Amino acid sequence: MLTPETPGKWALIVDDHPLFCDALELTLRSVAAYTDVRRTHSLASALEELGQAAPPDLVLLDLNLPDVSGLDGLLRLRRQVGDAHVIIVTSVTDNAVINGAIAAGASGFVPKHSSRGTFKEAIDAIRSGQVFTPSGFVAGEGAAEDNVNLRRLTSLTNQQARILELICVGKLNKQIAYELSIAETTVKAHVTAIMRKLGVQNRTQAVLVAHEAQFTSQLPSDEERR
Repeated sequence: MLTPETPGKWALIVDDHPLFCDALELTLRSVAAYTDVRRTHSLASALEELGQAAPPDLVLLDLNLPDVSGLDGLLRLRRQVGDAHVIIVTSVTDNAVINGAIAAGASGFVPKHSSRGTFKEAIDAIRSGQVFTPSGFVAGEGAAEDNVNLRRLTSLTNQQARILELICVGKLNKQIAYELSIAETTVKAHVTAIMRKLGVQNRTQAVLVAHEAQFTSQLPSDEERR
């Protein structure tokens, strides 16, 4: 099993609150002995950082970022980090959101108000193969169908996910082919695979499944979270 002492292994914090990032970095260095802790303040900068380095050992991700809605950021990050563990660290403690995050591939969920000891418990738990959830969490509470769709979305490849994003903004196959510099027949094959993986019959249904990843009504606004 990978440990933070393994050469080349590092941890990434994705959160747009500098003071909280400071606290998380100190926590990772203290309770998990990480010597290489990097920080980004948006999903875009996180994906850029990840594209320039070997996969991290651990990612701490806030769901409330300036450039992403709900669990879509987790889905996109999961495709980029391979086998790395992703722990959601956020102010949201709604059972439906926690269940959704786990369905979308999170290894753990730690509320922002948690103690340093809780973070140690979470990291120890995921390294032993468990999924860490906060006290009071009720497994299975929330929309079961939404969680099934989230699991289906995690099965998409990076290229398929990108094509689905373009479908969601109304792009036609010809336009997608031009934007991605691939053949239109390749796009059609990907669209067929996307619909099969999502269990839908048409593009409209695929868009609806993609939108279910956002959970925007369950997340606090920028004013509420500051």
